[in-house]
Amino acid sequence: MDKIIKMTEDGEYCINIMQQNLAVIGLLKSAHQILMEGHLNTCFKSAMNSASEKRKQEMIEEILKVSKLANK
Repeated sequence: MDKIIKMTEDGEYCINIMQQNLAVIGLLKSAHQILMEGHLNTCFKSAMNSASEKRKQEMIEEILKVSKLANK
């Protein structure tokens, strides 16, 4: 992000800034995927193994909420 801000402040060519911006977006999407996989394999799996139907439903709703945000 610092590079994008500096490029903007320095008046770099718009296309170069947009390319850098897309690279950052790609990295953030990759990080999101890694975090989601970790969450599903730990917290989500644990909640699904619990006896609490309320906890299971809450976890499902959390996953759906984050998935909707990621797809905007």
